[in-house]
Amino acid sequence: MNSFDKKTLKKGLLPYLFLIIIMLGVFYVFNVFDRKVNELSYDEFIEKLDDGKVTELKLIASGSGYVYEVSGKLSGYEENETFTATLPLSEEVMKKIVTASDDQEFKLTVKADPSSSSFLIILVNVVPFVILIGLAFWFLNRQMAGNKSSLDFGKSRARLSSDDNQVTFKDVAGLKEEKEEVKELIDFLKDPKKFQKLGARIPKGVLLMGPPGTGKTLLAKAVAGEANVPFYFISGSDFVELFVGVGASRVRDMFQQAKRNAPCLIFIDEIDAVGRQRGTGLGGGHDEREQTLNQLLTEMDGFGANEGIIIIAATNRPDVLDPALLRPGRFDRQVTVNLPDVRGREEILGVHAKNKILAEGVTLKNLAKRTPGFSGADLENLLNEAALLAVRRNKDEITMSEIDEATDRVLMGPAKVSHKYSENDRKLVAYHEAGHAVIGLKLANASDVQKVTIIPRGSAGGYNMMVPSEEKLCSTKTDLLEEITGLLGGRASEEITFGEITTGAHNDFEKATKIARAMVTEYGMSDLGPLQFEQQSGSVFLGRDYNKPQHFSNEVANEIDMEMRKIINDCHKRATEIIKKNQDLLKLIAETLLEYETLTKEQIDYLVENGKMPEEDESNLESLSITKLKELAKEKGIKNYSKMNKAELLKELDETE
Repeated sequence: MNSFDKKTLKKGLLPYLFLIIIMLGVFYVFNVFDRKVNELSYDEFIEKLDDGKVTELKLIASGSGYVYEVSGKLSGYEENETFTATLPLSEEVMKKIVTASDDQEFKLTVKADPSSSSFLIILVNVVPFVILIGLAFWFLNRQMAGNKSSLDFGKSRARLSSDDNQVTFKDVAGLKEEKEEVKELIDFLKDPKKFQKLGARIPKGVLLMGPPGTGKTLLAKAVAGEANVPFYFISGSDFVELFVGVGASRVRDMFQQAKRNAPCLIFIDEIDAVGRQRGTGLGGGHDEREQTLNQLLTEMDGFGANEGIIIIAATNRPDVLDPALLRPGRFDRQVTVNLPDVRGREEILGVHAKNKILAEGVTLKNLAKRTPGFSGADLENLLNEAALLAVRRNKDEITMSEIDEATDRVLMGPAKVSHKYSENDRKLVAYHEAGHAVIGLKLANASDVQKVTIIPRGSAGGYNMMVPSEEKLCSTKTDLLEEITGLLGGRASEEITFGEITTGAHNDFEKATKIARAMVTEYGMSDLGPLQFEQQSGSVFLGRDYNKPQHFSNEVANEIDMEMRKIINDCHKRATEIIKKNQDLLKLIAETLLEYETLTKEQIDYLVENGKMPEEDESNLESLSITKLKELAKEKGIKNYSKMNKAELLKELDETE
């Protein structure tokens, strides 16, 4: 049981312990525990009184007026032992008791009937019930305090952002065009009369679309920060509940709160959770979500006016949204937040590198060029991983070595340095990756080879990092064919070198087949002509994509398969020809990989130009070959160094220092 569970258990038991203590106190006050009461008859009482054994006596007149209730103690009784008796109301009995009290000198107390006192009646009969009811209410309030939200079904879950961490456009790197699109909203919120003079109507809603991690939420926060207006934020999933109608009630309550604070902004993150197209589910619709969406549509552009309220929503699945949500008057403006280009990546890296210490050789411009396809969240994670590695290695600054390793971690996962592969497997992986590198070096339109490694990561035994020489908006047919050729270079290298094929190229085939099919069915880059037979689609949108109609005949489907096969076979043939013509380069790169395990772009360029690696710097152990590391291990007296891989050698040498 963890500490959180223990604290929760203690907190839940405290009220019950408190109640037990109160009950024990009550029992103690009324002397319930270990109390012994003996009932005596009239004759027994008179006998004890005559024998002088009564030591204490309390006489209480009964409410009936015919008997006395007496209680007291006899000689020989223990401290908590008493007796009771009922006596007839007569002058003779009273005279006998008074005479015995005078003769025997025991304590005699006479009290009136408690039932004759209204205060005592209330105390005895009413107060215990009041206490019990009060305790019951106290426990109910304790139980409900932690679950107040369970009764607030219809209340809005929208939260008002605080001014402590206000975000402005200065905190949003890149997104130059996107910021220009939303500046009108800020001007309107600051001075709405300027727009109203010319009869302009500001957009009621802005939909931010784009891949995850591109800064949609950050941009919405910056709009609120720049406008300095209340900013409500909520997730689309916060509307949908188990009970039908709850989500619609929350929408109404959210807009009521916003009206009281207008002008203001409402930001709905992941709006596709509530704004999915209606009537598309298999086996019926989703009543709760559809009612919530209907209420949202009504509030945005229904019979009532919501002046001064602007809604910003974000999603990475605009294809599943209901068309009524996207029409003018609701989400009038749709802003696509794409992955950053090289300049945007440099700006984003500059924002996240402010509190990090980078070595002299690390330049953000070069790092931006090496990270095409990275989102803003990926870049932030990249620098954070590099900082963690630098701390782990006891360094005072972040060097290019940590950034290279962090890039690999973001793309492929951590290195599996503990995995020991046979020499035959290492050789297969080395020649496979060298085949990719040779194709990349020899094809004019191919991507630049940035890094080649045979260290396994994720499900890959090794990988080849290749990035475009320049970022392009559109890819040509030649670019795509050479990309497929590069992907098939590993398989061609295996066939030529070993006369055998392995399963190592299965991911290469997956990517190559996807590109070839898109060329035929989407881009019109085949002998079938400029026709589009298919469209890109993400995950299945049940009810709309499940039984997607096929808009071509079986004969055309067969031709599509033949064209795909032709593209793949031609590229494989070309890759084989290039590998055969450059077997010396293939062997040089592969053998160097076996020795160094990882080669950077600078090392590959030097190797291709000079036929050997540059001189080794013993101060940088990571750049040394396995042979050199084993020599150093031998000098330092490390045992079993000959059976260690490079990662193990580096660890042992680092510990000896």
